[in-house]
Amino acid sequence: MTHSTHNLNYRWRVQLVASAVILALVLALFPSSALADGDPASDVLATQSLFLPQDAGIPLAQQNQLTALLGSAASTGYPLRVAIIASKSDLGSVTELWRQPETYARFLGQELSLVYHGPLLVVMPNGFGLVGVGPTTTVDPSALAGVRTGAAGGPALGTASLTAIQRLAGASGHPVPIPAAVATPSGPGSNDTLALIVFAIGVVVIVVAWAASLRARPLRGRGTEAVTRRR
Repeated sequence: MTHSTHNLNYRWRVQLVASAVILALVLALFPSSALADGDPASDVLATQSLFLPQDAGIPLAQQNQLTALLGSAASTGYPLRVAIIASKSDLGSVTELWRQPETYARFLGQELSLVYHGPLLVVMPNGFGLVGVGPTTTVDPSALAGVRTGAAGGPALGTASLTAIQRLAGASGHPVPIPAAVATPSGPGSNDTLALIVFAIGVVVIVVAWAASLRARPLRGRGTEAVTRRR
């Protein structure tokens, strides 16, 4: 009886560890979709300078330009947080603020006010929203005059974001050039490859747990046989 209980507990622990490992792998692979709450942009911008959802349709070369441009602006003394909102679903549970970039910028600024003070730019297909987060932050919306976002999104939205960042940095006395467009050598199937790797790791963990449970079964059988013989 003691051997049987011990083996059951061992198998339960192995299966629990396997489940926890698989769950951790899934969350690591899909952090934005798995952990998104009422306002996904506020979660990302609390620690990063750019919120760029996957459905924005912005080419990889422009994504790299945006990251590099924000890094250059910050290094010259102009830190800026940017939220690119390409569709209603990017707003999480506040979809009523879709196509209201100024209103959403104020809302997002309040969400970030405890962890960030500085300019905040929201880019939507129908325009920009610009606010200064914190009591001492000032912004100049006139710097964005004439910049068109492009209702179709995609590359046009990326170009508008790059131009807006450069304009705002320049108007604040921190001129920065837009970096050259360079795409990293990650093929179109890189996400699929990562998913396959995670799946393979999960299968290995399950197989190990199953093998461990099989090894535990003979021990339980021998323990039961010994009890029977003693009787």
